[in-house]
Amino acid sequence: MAQKVTKDMIIEDILQIDPNLAIILMQTGMHCVGCFASQGESLAEACFVHGLDEDKVADLLNEYLESKEEVNA
Repeated sequence: MAQKVTKDMIIEDILQIDPNLAIILMQTGMHCVGCFASQGESLAEACFVHGLDEDKVADLLNEYLESKEEVNA
């Protein structure tokens, strides 16, 4: 079972699950995924700062992880 991204997870920890998640974050408007703040900022905090819906972003990340798991099954 794939690991699930939650809104309280730190961006850096999310990227450790799969570095390709950075692409999804950048597509949503979070172009600073590699910045210093991401080392201690939760997904919810980052979404707030960027004016994004944290539930929608978490859903996009989890959809990617689920689709990746389906391909590998």
